[in-house]
Amino acid sequence: QVQLVESGGGLVQPGGTLRLSCAASGSIFSIYAMGWYRQAPGKQRELVAGITGGGSTSYADFAKGRFTISRDNAKNTVYLQRNSLKLEDTAVYYCNAVPPLSSGWGQGTQVTVSP
Repeated sequence: QVQLVESGGGLVQPGGTLRLSCAASGSIFSIYAMGWYRQAPGKQRELVAGITGGGSTSYADFAKGRFTISRDNAKNTVYLQRNSLKLEDTAVYYCNAVPPLSSGWGQGTQVTVSP
């Protein structure tokens, strides 16, 4: 059973920064590539960034240059550092494996970017 718990969301002004964390249970963490996804109101869930077990990263075009994904395999934790936040970054952010595990979707963490 996979358990992923996201945290670190909140209300932030445009241009601000937030760091999201995702704690994973079980031994799957070091095996899978992990990613951050987001779902904005009325939109489909989309992949924001991914990171392999070895640390290779990839980003959606909208995230390049602003977001940084990282992982600490010893702590079973993956992070998403987000800078220069925009209004359109408002969404619920989730972590999961890449590709996602159906059992891996947690509650997510709400990020609201507002003046």
